[in-house]
Amino acid sequence: MSAGWDADRYQRQFGFVSGMAGDLVELLGPRTGEVVLDLGCGTGELAASIAAAGARVWALDSDPAMVAAARGRLGDDRVLLADGHAFALPEPVDAVFSNAALHWMPRPAEVIGRVRAALRPGGRFVAELGGAGNIDAILEALGATMAEAGLPAPECPWYFPTPGQYATLLEAGGFRVARMEHFPRPTPLAGGPDGLADWLTMFGGQLTAAVPASELPGVLARAGELAAPRLRHDGRWVADYWRLRFVAVAGGEAARPAKLHRQMAGDRDR
Repeated sequence: MSAGWDADRYQRQFGFVSGMAGDLVELLGPRTGEVVLDLGCGTGELAASIAAAGARVWALDSDPAMVAAARGRLGDDRVLLADGHAFALPEPVDAVFSNAALHWMPRPAEVIGRVRAALRPGGRFVAELGGAGNIDAILEALGATMAEAGLPAPECPWYFPTPGQYATLLEAGGFRVARMEHFPRPTPLAGGPDGLADWLTMFGGQLTAAVPASELPGVLARAGELAAPRLRHDGRWVADYWRLRFVAVAGGEAARPAKLHRQMAGDRDR
């Protein structure tokens, strides 16, 4: 995760990020006695759920505020402050879990390499991240607003891959892809009329870094006007999320890429 998070506000206004991941924890299927890493753990809610199932959990995040919040849930000795591109664990793990964090890590091959190094042979990597098409309407509205204002086009700080792109990286990194899904998840935003502006303030600081502070409120308001026809429904903002979810297994024989990806993604793989 990026630096400078307000962990308390994140928990209050954007708790849906963890709240929508219950079935991802079920897909992980943590078992009593196994060791699991939550990569990009945020405030530690999902890591706590995994621990409650009987697993011994390590949690890792790159943001000090998120790590402090997670340590309040899990204990100081179980939560590591580290970069997902370059971490090492005190022991091998049976599974690596990640929710809504991998798209913040722009060098995915490096992340996958560290995950593979952390896992025991046959260990599983279960994750969900933003996929291709994620927040396209938000990015388009903000880009048009910046162009109107004569400001530089925003540079997307995230990595939103297609299923094929990420599966190729996993296979090159020593994994067999067992499941790969790409699907829309329209997501209601908290905050009423200011929901999109609040979302951009929390998550989009890098997008608006070139906007002078005095102009930022106007830029956010105009982006909302342009995005409203696509994203505002019955008075509520709904973000155009697309998610990429996968299960991969460390080691073993090579996967059958094209056939396997079609079977796993089915009609959702667009």
